Amino acid sequence: MAGSLQASPGVAITPSSVKATLPTNYITNFDFLTQYLPDTYEAEFERYGNRSISSFLRMVGAELPTNSDLIKWAEQGRLHTKYQGLTASTFSHTTGAATQKFTLASGACVFRVNQTVLLSDESSSVSKKALITAVDPAGANFDVAYYSLETTDPFGSNKVTAFVYGSEFQKGTEGMKGSLEAEDDIFECKPIIIKDNYEVSGSDMAQVGWVEVTTENGATGYLWYLKSEHETRLRFEDYLEMAMVEGVPAASGSSAEAQLSGSTPSAGVVNAGTQGMFDTIEDRGNVWSGGNPSALADFDTIVQRLDKQGAIAENVLFLNRQFSFDIDDMLAAQNSYGAGGTSYGLFDNSEEMALNLGFSGFKRGYEFYKTDWKYLNDATLRGGLVGGAINGVLVPAGTTTVYDQVLGKNAKRPFLHVRYRASEAEDRRYKTWMTGSAGGAMTNDIDKMQVNFLSERALCVMGANNFVLFKG
Repeated sequence: MAGSLQASPGVAITPSSVKATLPTNYITNFDFLTQYLPDTYEAEFERYGNRSISSFLRMVGAELPTNSDLIKWAEQGRLHTKYQGLTASTFSHTTGAATQKFTLASGACVFRVNQTVLLSDESSSVSKKALITAVDPAGANFDVAYYSLETTDPFGSNKVTAFVYGSEFQKGTEGMKGSLEAEDDIFECKPIIIKDNYEVSGSDMAQVGWVEVTTENGATGYLWYLKSEHETRLRFEDYLEMAMVEGVPAASGSSAEAQLSGSTPSAGVVNAGTQGMFDTIEDRGNVWSGGNPSALADFDTIVQRLDKQGAIAENVLFLNRQFSFDIDDMLAAQNSYGAGGTSYGLFDNSEEMALNLGFSGFKRGYEFYKTDWKYLNDATLRGGLVGGAINGVLVPAGTTTVYDQVLGKNAKRPFLHVRYRASEAEDRRYKTWMTGSAGGAMTNDIDKMQVNFLSERALCVMGANNFVLFKG
């Protein structure tokens, strides 16, 4: 009978950080009536391992400077035009020589006379090829002459899809009438200012503790404020990444937009928010919802969608633990497991080594590499969420070429990259400075040290149509 993990004790998510220095942080037990002293471990035990989650953007992107409140870029539109949801009407024929009119569901028609078009029924296997004989851009319709002999309306009331595959002209005739202009999609994002600080009084800086503290960046010592300051720094670095992943733009008229933070800002300045990666993918990318894709047929559906987008050959899957297990089980199920046990050769396992039950990637139309994303597993962050759960994200590898409005030329950029405010006089990528009159700071007469942190940045998601967000 299978067992299970007991519900208690569960995962501790109560924060250890507080807003005040506590007496328990320092030596306070001076009971000389106790003749027996405890045997103490001076150093902290790192029971949660490396608690920082920042690394995602460093792995997949880059950081580039910008000197504007607004970042804009142009992405290529489609090369070919395809209309869906066309309505067929006005069918006529003479001894099988047939013509017909097609009307767009919306928008103007950019087809041109003498182009050849493929017409496909969206509800059946019927398809026809025809020559365009007239186009009414304002009326959003065009007329065709069928290449085949038709005595009845081939499409009836069904909706039709059409795209141009060429053109045909008779000898000695004029050329194509009209031309098409290239059209770009313009996208933009705005940087936000992220701040934090740590402060400690001069007296507490001189107070020695009994616990030898250490942090993920290697800082050690018996001065408790060192631990708190370094943890503030690590927390701020995590915020820099999470804000770029989770950020959303403020809706016009929202209460967050007009909410003041500290002193009154300049006229017209509001909390505009910024569009992070998750929100961008939901806005103009691909979203898988309703459970993890855990069968090859599911990934076939994803591959077919990617075929219709940028068709990027290599992609990286950043997943939570359960999604990673689901993919491992899906790939393992493709093997016959040998005769009565797990086969070794196919999975590069041998009888003398620990059995490897995981996979680092697979190829199914495209190459997919998978890795666990700590942010989605962390119990104090997205780990275990039910409402708004994110199970993973597919990020295309490599770079894309875009027109940079600031540089005024085409530039290669990673699909994901951070733009931070900077100029010759001011670099706001990661600012830190001290104020007060303690700890070496000599800026005012307040008996404390305050460490300030600031960054101003935005995340640019290029080619979001190539990303896939996996929602719970």
